[in-house]
Amino acid sequence: MAKTVCKILGVVFLLVGVAGFASPALLGAHLSPPHNVVHIVSGVIALYFGFAGALSGAKAFSLVFGVVYLALGICGMAFGTGVERMWMVGPLHLGQVDHGIHILLGVVFLAGGLFTKTS
Repeated sequence: MAKTVCKILGVVFLLVGVAGFASPALLGAHLSPPHNVVHIVSGVIALYFGFAGALSGAKAFSLVFGVVYLALGICGMAFGTGVERMWMVGPLHLGQVDHGIHILLGVVFLAGGLFTKTS
């Protein structure tokens, strides 16, 4: 399951990363150029593990990215301010929609990693 999650989310990350340059408010998210670059790099790494990496690597990637994205979303909701729950992480400006998407991605990545048997 981890390799499938990596393939699907890798494509999604790449598409959102590229589309974010043309539409910075896509789906209500705050897609600045640095945010788009993070999505593109994440997509490339996910695609590598989905297509060329070992199953154990895809599982580890899914678990690590799941924890990172889930934590990013939860921290954004907790530390964000104002109506939009805006939270600045370096050059990234993350709002409530971003937090919700990150939580969803974290859950999907974690599910992919947790429900994959490598033996």
